[in-house]
Amino acid sequence: MLRQYFVGAAASVCNIAIHALVMVAVIRVTRIADELATAHQSLRLIAVMIATVTVLMIAHLAEVLVWSLIYAIVGVAPAGTDLIYFAFVNYTTLGYGDVTPVERWHLLGPMTAMNGVLLFGWSTAVIFEVLRITLLASGDDGQIRAKRRWRE
Repeated sequence: MLRQYFVGAAASVCNIAIHALVMVAVIRVTRIADELATAHQSLRLIAVMIATVTVLMIAHLAEVLVWSLIYAIVGVAPAGTDLIYFAFVNYTTLGYGDVTPVERWHLLGPMTAMNGVLLFGWSTAVIFEVLRITLLASGDDGQIRAKRRWRE
């Protein structure tokens, strides 16, 4: 059982490192993009959000691939199992149940799910931070506050 914890923790730490690097890059690029003036602020907002979500989806795909590699190295699933599919099902907490880990690695499925939930939450927070930064830079946030004050 202790080996399961160590293997799961190693995969989780690797994924957290990937996610941290991507988050730093996304926030830096957002701040740089917000310094660029454009007459079409809403188009800039759309472009920044599309880029942010796309990069985050790629990061999550890389993290699923880390889990599938770990599954392959330690032999988590029965022979012939599509390990990327199995990792995706666990990481997203979809949990079809059509593939189950071999007995000695049962804890890796829930550990994968826990890692995925935490990283999806982190991505959600970053998406909102990017939205906030971009709205502040475009002045839309000030307009929203002014409208709220006017209504009160």
